[in-house]
Amino acid sequence: MFSAIVIDKTDDKQSVALAQVDESQLPEGDVTIDVAYSTLNYKDGLAITGSSPVVRKFPMVPGIDLVGTVRESSHGDWKAGDKVVLNGWGVGEGHWGGLSQVARLKGDWLVPLPAAFTPAQAMAIGTAGYTAALCVEALVNAGITPDQGEILVTGATGGVGSVAVALLKKAGFTVAGSTGKASETDYLKQLGADTIIDRAELSEKGKPLQKERWAGVVDSVGSFTLANACAQTRYGGAVAACGLAQGADFPVTVMPFILRGVRLLGVDSVMAPKARRLGAWERLARDLDPALLGVIAHEISLGEAVSAASDLLAGKVRGRIIVDVNR
Repeated sequence: MFSAIVIDKTDDKQSVALAQVDESQLPEGDVTIDVAYSTLNYKDGLAITGSSPVVRKFPMVPGIDLVGTVRESSHGDWKAGDKVVLNGWGVGEGHWGGLSQVARLKGDWLVPLPAAFTPAQAMAIGTAGYTAALCVEALVNAGITPDQGEILVTGATGGVGSVAVALLKKAGFTVAGSTGKASETDYLKQLGADTIIDRAELSEKGKPLQKERWAGVVDSVGSFTLANACAQTRYGGAVAACGLAQGADFPVTVMPFILRGVRLLGVDSVMAPKARRLGAWERLARDLDPALLGVIAHEISLGEAVSAASDLLAGKVRGRIIVDVNR
């Protein structure tokens, strides 16, 4: 038996509880992992609260991230004792996830825990930080360089935004962080933000073309914020879009794209191929100061995850939440 957060549904009513689960109930997979830590991401918050139909089958163990030690493996890449990380692949949505003391997964979904990080630090990064790294990689691969101007990070106090600010600063960029939390100015400056702007400047409907401000953008917000970010991006700039905290709509015109050559780069972390994942983790290991992870993240127990999910969706959480599944 092991402990896990279990989501179930009967007669259109969802229930969530910390439960004892028999290992015989684990889903199919070729690698069994003793989980050390998981996290709470925005998607996990949606799943646990039932605010959005994230979960595709029931019962479900949420948690799109985990780090742990391989107990058993019939996959050629992994053996007992290996330290591994899981991000995405529909885990926590269609396959039991990381908010559990034991997980059974497909070996193709796993990457090795980078030597630069402890298991807890890897989850302080988690899918949010790994997605931030994918966004920075996208901008750099698009030819955006520090001499071209300032980079905007929207949702800067969130998990993606926090790590993006730190990575961009390390890569030599001047960074502007957009947030609705004026009290977090010192936090963002500690991570590396050079300027702070009020998210209200971006969150309402704006003109199709606006004053050119940004060489590049990392956006985890969507909706009017993404539209305005595109409208303010400089000629030849690029916008990496990876989230929808404000909304999934995109109320924009073609003007930034056909008159300024702005490029919109979609960044998917869930199904990204292994080579791209390894590249993102290599950037994190090289450029992210582990000392900042103590600033970005805080730790909770598995039993606290359900209540923390509501706080996360309500915008009451700064940075990242690590879940110690063994307490």
